Amino acid sequence: MGKNKLKKFAEMATYDHVFEADYSDLKGESFYQKGNWNKNFFKNDHPIVIELGCGKGEYTVGLAELFPDKNFIGIDIKGARMHRGATDAKNKGLKNVAFVRTRIEFITAFFEASEVDEIWLTFPDPQMKKVNKRLSSTRFLQLYKNFLKPGGLVHLKTDSNFLYTYTAEMVKENGFKVEVSESDLYGSGYDNEILSIQTHYESKWLKHGLSIKYLQFHLEDREQWIEPDIEIDFDNYHSAGRGVVKVKEALIKHADARRKGK
Repeated sequence: MGKNKLKKFAEMATYDHVFEADYSDLKGESFYQKGNWNKNFFKNDHPIVIELGCGKGEYTVGLAELFPDKNFIGIDIKGARMHRGATDAKNKGLKNVAFVRTRIEFITAFFEASEVDEIWLTFPDPQMKKVNKRLSSTRFLQLYKNFLKPGGLVHLKTDSNFLYTYTAEMVKENGFKVEVSESDLYGSGYDNEILSIQTHYESKWLKHGLSIKYLQFHLEDREQWIEPDIEIDFDNYHSAGRGVVKVKEALIKHADARRKGK
């Protein structure tokens, strides 16, 4: 591990708003804050919103600034990335922000039933070949319903047409109520405060002419969870952070194809 990463981990270890627990730490037990985030940490009764795969924490911090009457928790396994958002929140004195470094597969160990009001999935890996690894798959939705309030909101924001199409079809198949579905968020005229928050990579995609997709739906429990049986074209470019090689050329090619209507 590089010295810079070690320095970041050492700094975060001193932050009282950053928590870390992996499988070996939990040993099959629940995390000690489970069911007590508002009582013991935030010390209020405000709604809890979590961002899964928060990366650098730009959305967690941005949302916390926009909505001081809500509590936000960013979750990711990449601690070096999380350092930026955690440090930003500390420097800004935000009291409605926390970060948890863990694997999303262990998420039910951190939150009690109905403890969370909303979930954000911001630019997750579309996992085009591995449905069970998609954060919007029925596998993960069944995990989320264990701690999300009945009818709680799930937000998906993505540059991936594959993931957007898959998730929209999955939502349709399972009969979840959709509040917003935009295949071109910034070109649709959709007016919302969340548009003021853009991640570093989101800004890059917009500069290269790619559209950002946004889906907001209510998650309800189901006796039977249905995976969509649909053929979806794979994205013809790679998003940043997913093994990018010559991504700029691929983005330009993709944008040119869109302009030509292909």
